[in-house]
Amino acid sequence: MSNFILHEKNIIQTNARRKPEALRYVSMKISILMPVRNAMPYLRECLESILAQTTNDWELLAVNDHSTDDSKAILQEFSKKDKRVQVFDNQEKGIIHALRLAYAHSRGAYLTRMDADDIMPPEKLARLRDLLLENGRGHVATGMVRYFAADGVKDGYQKYENWLNDLTHRRANFTDIYKECVIPSPCWMLHREDLEACDAFRANRYPEDYDLCFRMYEAGLKVVTSDYTLHLWRDHDTRASRNDDNYADNRFLNLKLDYFLKLERNLSVSSDVLQTSDEYSELTPNSSDILEMSDEADERALVIWGAGKKGKMMAKYLIEKEVKFHWVCENDRKIGVDIYGEKLHSPKLIPNLYQPQIIIAVAGEESQKEIITQLNNFKLKKGEGWFLFC
Repeated sequence: MSNFILHEKNIIQTNARRKPEALRYVSMKISILMPVRNAMPYLRECLESILAQTTNDWELLAVNDHSTDDSKAILQEFSKKDKRVQVFDNQEKGIIHALRLAYAHSRGAYLTRMDADDIMPPEKLARLRDLLLENGRGHVATGMVRYFAADGVKDGYQKYENWLNDLTHRRANFTDIYKECVIPSPCWMLHREDLEACDAFRANRYPEDYDLCFRMYEAGLKVVTSDYTLHLWRDHDTRASRNDDNYADNRFLNLKLDYFLKLERNLSVSSDVLQTSDEYSELTPNSSDILEMSDEADERALVIWGAGKKGKMMAKYLIEKEVKFHWVCENDRKIGVDIYGEKLHSPKLIPNLYQPQIIIAVAGEESQKEIITQLNNFKLKKGEGWFLFC
């Protein structure tokens, strides 16, 4: 154990002795918040993995969310064997209310979340807490994750695992925050003060894990990571993300667009943010397409690139919110067509727009690479001039 960690522990313990009334929030305790709904087939294995943690200084706040199976009985069985396991009934309904209830009863200086159908490797809690001790407040700790399933992990989840672990290895999680949730919901840990700074679980919006991730990003938290696998993520047919309407595609897209408009649209960029490449040197300001879509000199252009399913969902949402945007695609059959009253244009429009911000709504990896190459030719930078949304 590093001298820094020992020093931090001494400070916490000393402060606790000086201020007994503050013991609730100054101990080394880790509070694990865990909503539980109909998790009976997997719950024992989950609870056993928590009991097997290498650190003993934790409490589990398990909230039974109207289970119709034997989940509550299993929780009560473990609670009788180990007082660190506390069981509550959700008087309302849903994961957000369950998390609020668990949080209200928590006493730890460090907070994390667990899913009732997953497994913790033995050193998970200790490694995440050590990351926070080493780096101090203002950080969110996470680590590698691994999916597993009785019938094999589906290709989409395997790709997500690989992508997420690559970001985590590079500590680059927030650089792709508009693509997918970049902090795994059951594999993070925060200082209590930092969770409070993110407004904890007071927000009432699903998908709740992605919303919290955005609030971590908004609060300016920095990601610190472990290269150890710290969470085993079970995939099965009855998991909430597969069946609950709160996790439907439109919920994700609308959430991403709202945070994008809030956090990114007012970014100032240098006057040379857009320099066209030779490929587009033949374009002239006299093009009828350009004249029709020209912007005011002081207004940055917002562009959706892609007219597939997700591009259409985004366009429709922006129209409903009365947000001006331009819509481009490379499908010759769609260029010039009106959809929802918006005309689709060729990407050749982009070099003539004022300091554009492009939302890439094209999912195919090869297509994304081709689009990014074009945008790089315009000297547009990721996170300023263009953003991957899928």
